[in-house]
Amino acid sequence: MTRRSVTAQYPDAQPELPPRSRGVIALFEENCTVCMLCARECPDWCIYIDSHKETVPAAAPGGRERSRNVLDRFAIDFSLCMYCGICIEVCPFDALFWSPEFEYAETDILELTHERDKLREWMWTVPEPPALDPRAEEPKEIAAAHKAAEKAAAQQQEGPQ
Repeated sequence: MTRRSVTAQYPDAQPELPPRSRGVIALFEENCTVCMLCARECPDWCIYIDSHKETVPAAAPGGRERSRNVLDRFAIDFSLCMYCGICIEVCPFDALFWSPEFEYAETDILELTHERDKLREWMWTVPEPPALDPRAEEPKEIAAAHKAAEKAAAQQQEGPQ
């Protein structure tokens, strides 16, 4: 109460945002397998996904054809979204990320439904994840791989002697 208040002169002076602030949801389309988990778990039902199945030829002779889902439409209606982040948390393939972009206001509420092209553009603004703590425990998978590699190296050294 003893200091004067300071008014940030936005938009002339951009605010300093925390490193992992929530702005808008970005889509990394290459990782999306159209599992629909994000759309099913969304409490606001603001994610719209359309897809079709394609047949992939056999990789080896005598193999069988596979089918895979191909993404046709991925859209998020930000007029309905409550920015809870459930869609990002449940995505098992890391296709959705928080972007710090927050300047996407529109004059018409119908234009707040952003399609996959716009969501892909925001992917370039997603910051890198923070570096791992050097004192942290090594992940179990990596520790098991190191142990197996050390065991194989020890067996190779014992073999020729």
